Amino acid sequence: MEEFLTACQRAVKANMGPAAPGFHVVLGNEACDLDSMVSALAYAYFLSKTAHSEMLVLPLLNIRQSELLLRSDNVFLLRQTGLSPDLLLFRDQLDLQALQRDRRLRLTLVDHNVLPSSDSDLEVAVVEVIDHHLQEREPSSSCPVTVETVGSCATLVTERIIQKSPQILDQQLAQLLYAAVVLDCVNMSPAAGKVTPKDSQFAAALETRFPALPPRGALFQALQNAKFDVSGLNTEQMLLKDMKAVSGSLNLAVSVLYVTLEEFLQRAELEADLSGFCQKFGFDLLLLMTISFTENKEPIRELAVFSHSTTCRDQVSQYLEQAHSPALDLSPISCPHRLLSAYQQGNTLASRKKLLPIVKDFLRERDGDSRLADGEEEESGVPPTPMNSLVEGCPLDGGLPSISAQDLEEKFSKMANN
Repeated sequence: MEEFLTACQRAVKANMGPAAPGFHVVLGNEACDLDSMVSALAYAYFLSKTAHSEMLVLPLLNIRQSELLLRSDNVFLLRQTGLSPDLLLFRDQLDLQALQRDRRLRLTLVDHNVLPSSDSDLEVAVVEVIDHHLQEREPSSSCPVTVETVGSCATLVTERIIQKSPQILDQQLAQLLYAAVVLDCVNMSPAAGKVTPKDSQFAAALETRFPALPPRGALFQALQNAKFDVSGLNTEQMLLKDMKAVSGSLNLAVSVLYVTLEEFLQRAELEADLSGFCQKFGFDLLLLMTISFTENKEPIRELAVFSHSTTCRDQVSQYLEQAHSPALDLSPISCPHRLLSAYQQGNTLASRKKLLPIVKDFLRERDGDSRLADGEEEESGVPPTPMNSLVEGCPLDGGLPSISAQDLEEKFSKMANN
């Protein structure tokens, strides 16, 4: 894999002229969660060994290079498998639009089956799709589509490799694929409602072929610990790691922070960082939700409201204090920063999923209209983050019990504190 990725980087630098043969790019989705990254790497490697084309096949991570740090579980797995993040290619390192204009691009999509509107001009370059989300693309003779609602796209990539070219599998590639399947299928637990018989079949196939793979439970816990690890992140990165945005007459962001509010409020130059973040991304107000745990593993939720506008901050704070559907049970706590209002949140079951409808109700009432429909997600101007991919991806049709983002968030955080 290292030789393959090194060759890809070398080719990108050497073959950018219009006379070069071009690239067959394997592209994951915009969230670039671990499943998307692994599927792109593994399927590009498979195509490089089996496809017969003048075009060089290369994997492309669908984020900017600077954003990889936000995917701490991705970074952890790369290091665990001996792959340097410096070997990877990112969206800001290859101009797909220019390649398409020169007719030097072929695209295979993994872990999504429809391009976002911002990439609609690349649609004619799509030649294959492998995905596990709900199908939105019609198959055609020029673009075969493989879409199955399994737990992990890596399961479908593993199936393709084992069926077509099993000899290319080695310990490193197997561990990448295995980690993605185990993580997306929530440690292969039926109760989580993600794992399917096919996921189990190919996870077992990898275990049989490579008995030195890490134990399933230990691997899952290590990946989850890494997913929620924010050590080393600056304030902007912490805010972006798990953020949703809502827009009306005000632009608001709601970020989940995996530290105590006290710890976050003690960060150096915090107000300046929050102000810079709002200015950079065009937000009028930030809602900061923290999740942490007591020694007895009981959840602690805290909430802070940041805005340069005292009126805006007070209006939102008052609305949240008086919310009743659900009631957040907010108790004001002292805060060293004048632009922040801080609260202990008594209702520890009220996750961001419960908070967002309250925020949208506030904007509807403030704006005097109904532009924000319940459940509607707004464009934030920043790339999507992958923290909730385990619970927002590929719905299954088999009627397995579902698990909420709240349940997983608290379960994984408890595991990280064990």
